[in-house]
Amino acid sequence: MTADPLGSLPPRAGAPRRGAAGSRAARLRLHNLQAEPPPAGRTAFPGVDIWRWQYFAGVRVPRSIRIPIDDPWGWRLHPQHRRAYDKLFICWSQSVTHAPHGVAPKRFPVFSKPIVNLHGMGAGGYVIRSARELEARFEPGHLWMRLLTGRHLSTDVALVGGVPCWWRHTVGHRLPAGMFDYWEVLAHRLPRLEARWGRWLREHLHGYTGIVNFESIGGVIIECHLRMAEQWVDLNGPGWLESVVDLYARGRWRFNDRPRAGYSVVLFGSHGRRYRIDPDAVQALRAVPGVSSIQITFDVCKPLEQHAMPPGGFRIAIVNSWDLATGRAVRARLARLFTFPGDHGAAPHRSAHTSR
Repeated sequence: MTADPLGSLPPRAGAPRRGAAGSRAARLRLHNLQAEPPPAGRTAFPGVDIWRWQYFAGVRVPRSIRIPIDDPWGWRLHPQHRRAYDKLFICWSQSVTHAPHGVAPKRFPVFSKPIVNLHGMGAGGYVIRSARELEARFEPGHLWMRLLTGRHLSTDVALVGGVPCWWRHTVGHRLPAGMFDYWEVLAHRLPRLEARWGRWLREHLHGYTGIVNFESIGGVIIECHLRMAEQWVDLNGPGWLESVVDLYARGRWRFNDRPRAGYSVVLFGSHGRRYRIDPDAVQALRAVPGVSSIQITFDVCKPLEQHAMPPGGFRIAIVNSWDLATGRAVRARLARLFTFPGDHGAAPHRSAHTSR
């Protein structure tokens, strides 16, 4: 019999209480915070969702520095590099077959998606398998590109003047409907890919100093972001975020990297429901050995439709852990702790479906 990664914790870390997440104090505790995050216009880290502010709270930043955390702020703060968000350019710069809707491909299947999408989560993307289907699903502002296969990576790179100084690769373990079971933060480098992508970065992001994130399939870049992947900031290691601040403030990269494998395991529920969980139960699970952090990835003060989500499900929690078994076990425990207000305590969808 396999040992329970959660050790001696009771089967349920605490039953949700009526109104447990309703107060301001409970809302902050749910997101592992001592105080409300500042407004986007008054923080050095604009674009941080409340559930990820736990990584940024207390990090000291010079008053004149802003470090974008989401794509709208990356667009605002780096106007000279905005073409990184244009997927027509991303395809063209790698000689990947592509065109806007209205120009017919010679071969199918192809993949369709918005030419620019600053809201994330792969929204609007789908496979097209025939000319008839392309005509039926014509979308202004979309392009099609060659359908790629292979390993899906999310890569963070620290650049000084467009020159890569640090790399961290994360492998997405895929499920249907644009979702992933979990992301695995690698402890090793990928020299061949880094050599190829390094040439691309030097040519097309010349002069850029900061963190860039891009996603790739089969070694081909499919999206580029002028910001970091904030979902697993804690798994990059202690001192990493402070080194990022130094990069933006002084144009240098000084990080004592001790790479360690990590896992970002995500729990999804159904769209269209409101979820509730006892903040004290979540705090108990944060103390489980091997857990780095837990994000409850929705804000009770924000309408459901304003949360960026893939079509396959509504993301309700993320467990960042140092081993996969612990992450999965804590995800299963969280699934049993969530309830739907007004649904007689029904539990959320407990599938392993996850996504960034």
